[in-house]
Amino acid sequence: MRTFATTVACLCAGLLATAASMVGYGPASAEAIALSVIDTGGDLASTQVILENYKKANPDKVKEIRIQRAPAPELPAKIKAQQDAGRLDINLVLTGQDGGSLLAQNQQIIQIPDYQKSFPRDALTDAGRALYDEGNGYLIPSVGNAGGPVLIYNPAKVPNPPKTAQELLAWVKANPGKFMYARPANSGPGRSILQGLSFILGDSKPLDPEKGWDKNWDFLKELGKSIEYYPTGTAITLKEFAQGQRWMIAGIMEWDMKPRAQSVIPPDSKISIMENTTFVVDGHYWCIPRGVPQDQVDVIVDLMKFMWKPEQQVLTWSAFIGPVVKAATIASAPKNIQDEVKEFWRPEYDQIGTKWKVSAPLGVKELSYAMDRWDREIGADQVKK
Repeated sequence: MRTFATTVACLCAGLLATAASMVGYGPASAEAIALSVIDTGGDLASTQVILENYKKANPDKVKEIRIQRAPAPELPAKIKAQQDAGRLDINLVLTGQDGGSLLAQNQQIIQIPDYQKSFPRDALTDAGRALYDEGNGYLIPSVGNAGGPVLIYNPAKVPNPPKTAQELLAWVKANPGKFMYARPANSGPGRSILQGLSFILGDSKPLDPEKGWDKNWDFLKELGKSIEYYPTGTAITLKEFAQGQRWMIAGIMEWDMKPRAQSVIPPDSKISIMENTTFVVDGHYWCIPRGVPQDQVDVIVDLMKFMWKPEQQVLTWSAFIGPVVKAATIASAPKNIQDEVKEFWRPEYDQIGTKWKVSAPLGVKELSYAMDRWDREIGADQVKK
């Protein structure tokens, strides 16, 4: 018959074993997780191969990958509904600066554990460091480049493309409905022209949309008088440009090269870079919603480290946005990727950093403010799906 002391000892041993297994030191091994990914910024075009490579290399950590997509403006409400219900079915978010800024502003994502040690800033390109600083440990950059804005135009319809903001306004007024850009809250080119025009126009504080964008807000309102409507995403601008409904659209490096490579827009499309342009860095992030269990967080952070390995980062060149890790040079990419990038690269992009300055994007609060004000004062009744 067991004595009381023996029973207590056995109970304590059991509790200690359970506690140890819960923190990862006991005999129980963690099960492979289902990676449930939502992409709101088109990041999968450049990083899905990295997710698959990680799963293949770590079958003990990831058993399956589930993917869903959603527009960036819908992301915060979608995640909040799951967080309020205590039933998250998303454990990894892939997003742009639009969705990322909203999630960070709403405190819906966690700060990545030991992010400065695990994700050293010194390993990054200039664009990567700008994104890293903006993300502040909540958003880990996955891909990025100098962004834009550039004007993508049909040379048969626009023989003399605008070279200044004033020429752009005059051209749009003379050709009503032929210029288009998408709602900034769900479009990289839309955010780029929203932010970039402040530099081009010579606003007093290009990084302060609330107190330093007097010229920009006035210009955007005047420009909007000759814009038929603002679509909810970049894809629609590309489609209508390809169909000849629009003769000129806002663009960035990624959405200039990739659509030509994929025959989404004509390969003979040209770009114009306006005087005084400062390229505003564009990129994508990975982040983890609050409420994701710790065992899943551990795996996803390990996946993020894997995503930063140079041999994985070089694969992102195939999507024409490029790596954030500086060791992942185009020269170290597979030859087929090198050849495609070379074919669709423009000589103008070689002048970024010399002829054309580069700026970090707006901070989280500033970008949220700018997108919200644009929705209220510029897009208002003109945003259509």
